[in-house]
Amino acid sequence: MVNFSDIKGFIFDLDGVITDTAVFHSRAWRQVAAQVQVAWDDQLADQLKGISRMESLNLILARGNKVDDYTDDEKEALATAKNENYLKLVNQMTPADILPGINEFLAELKQGGYLLSLASASKNAQLVLNKLGLAGYFEKMVDPTSLKKGKPDPEIFRRGAEILNLRPENCIGIEDAAAGIESINGAGETSIGVGDPKVLAKANICFSTTRDLTLNNINNVFN
Repeated sequence: MVNFSDIKGFIFDLDGVITDTAVFHSRAWRQVAAQVQVAWDDQLADQLKGISRMESLNLILARGNKVDDYTDDEKEALATAKNENYLKLVNQMTPADILPGINEFLAELKQGGYLLSLASASKNAQLVLNKLGLAGYFEKMVDPTSLKKGKPDPEIFRRGAEILNLRPENCIGIEDAAAGIESINGAGETSIGVGDPKVLAKANICFSTTRDLTLNNINNVFN
């Protein structure tokens, strides 16, 4: 692992790190699963974390052996309906929906002169940040529509460093999902996982909650 003094930028995932829109995604996808008559459970919900909309839909359809039952246009319509339901929920968000400690951590990073970018698979990331009042912290955001591959491919976190004009080894990526940690590691960056250490076993550093995200705590682990 590099020295903490070498770190110049932080690249954030959105869902599960800055706010918990996973519950909104889950509710909207559950409606789709019911529509296509696929059984919903916690395992399926977990598999959908951190991946793109069409990948999520295909996972749901695959669970019910229904991938070939729908045309591309029908799949697009299902994904669009899911997004419309999700946006209704997102539009009700406020700064109260920021996860504990994140406001303070972002302020600390800005004060410390670190560069920040967002590496989220969500096409609604800008809307979410606006609702939370955090858009000012993230001058740079990876455009998920420009990516060839989703997480766990390292492309999104590699791009997160590029838009900050930083080398991967000078960046820390923060994620709550195993696929995201794999993406960060593959990009050659230091990975911080937030959540269950068993699920995030491949993370270079793991904290159980967002409250633990402080420069002092990160520095202590490096040292």
